[in-house]
Amino acid sequence: MCVFYKDTQYFYCTILDITIVIVSYRVKHFLEQTIRSAQEALEGLRGEIIVVDNNSGDDTMAFVKPKFPDVTFIENTENVGFARANNQAIMQARGAFTLILNPDTIITGESLRRPLQWMQEHPDCGAIGLHMIDGNGHFLPESKRAFPTPWVSFCKIFGLSKLFPRSRFFAKYHLRYLDEWQPHAIDILAGAYMLCRTPLLQQVGGFDEDFFMYGEDIDLSYRMVKAGYRNWYLPVNMLHYKGESTKKDSMRYVKVFYEAMLIFYRKHFPRFRTVVYPLIKLGVLVRQGMAVMRRIFTRICPRTSATALEDRAGWVILSQTPEAVAQVAGIKQWTTSIPQEGAANVLLDDASLSYQQIVDTIAASPRHDVFFHIYAHHSRIVITPKMN
Repeated sequence: MCVFYKDTQYFYCTILDITIVIVSYRVKHFLEQTIRSAQEALEGLRGEIIVVDNNSGDDTMAFVKPKFPDVTFIENTENVGFARANNQAIMQARGAFTLILNPDTIITGESLRRPLQWMQEHPDCGAIGLHMIDGNGHFLPESKRAFPTPWVSFCKIFGLSKLFPRSRFFAKYHLRYLDEWQPHAIDILAGAYMLCRTPLLQQVGGFDEDFFMYGEDIDLSYRMVKAGYRNWYLPVNMLHYKGESTKKDSMRYVKVFYEAMLIFYRKHFPRFRTVVYPLIKLGVLVRQGMAVMRRIFTRICPRTSATALEDRAGWVILSQTPEAVAQVAGIKQWTTSIPQEGAANVLLDDASLSYQQIVDTIAASPRHDVFFHIYAHHSRIVITPKMN
């Protein structure tokens, strides 16, 4: 396959259409599901999957590796971070395009076909991100973002973007004023799904390894734009459990994330350091303080949590063999259709439904009282957004 590469004098030729790169760390059941969805999505395409395990230190490789003899596995002896681990695979990718994919995602055939077609039709497109939904079908705003300039960062840190979510002046961080169901040229793509031109990705050196965790997708998106390309957001559904093991309101997350922002500013906006550095450090203190206050308030004034609602909800099993699934899952009572009203736990059987059908079903019912789970029949386990 030969693909156009901006300079009309240059073409990049390869025997594969796409390389899918997945970096994993202690998420063996999610990883298995992601690989299976990627294999289904690759049907009709010439592709390869490369999994880099960042020294999970558990039985991840023993559990996953024998199930997928056609997948290339790289087993690190230490956790080298998201950026470096991805680069290990990127530099040996044989596809015309490389997809950076998180191990807690589900993609579909449409998740590959439409972006690949868009790439062919738009030679100035360097990378593409998609319409990400979480495990309960809710849109993830980080699907489309603007560069964290000093003003954008100020609005994000001090809550102005949340206070005025549709403002083009205050809410640039998540670009909420852009229609989520229309394609848009945007600044930043999420590292959970980044479909890139392989020669461009290799030309810019992949991810900056100064970033250990968080911020590396922002930096890579910025460098692609500096190289003369455009990043695009397409309204194609994919599922991202959003790193359920990461507590985004935790003090540690706040500290690590904003330290990554400092690296970004030192690299790309050094002239703003006297203004931005104190601002970000103040933002870390403010955000950490808010996290503490939120915990205290929750303890003093507890509300009916989503977990409590989920525990009380009845079960719906979508399967051709609901009795067998119910027996394995230990479910005694269930129905076979999602109710129009009222809480429900919906169990989707991946032996009866394609991953396209699973994602479509979850996307069609983004309600606060409907909780989706997937029965992975190969491993006979129920995968839920809350599991580790």
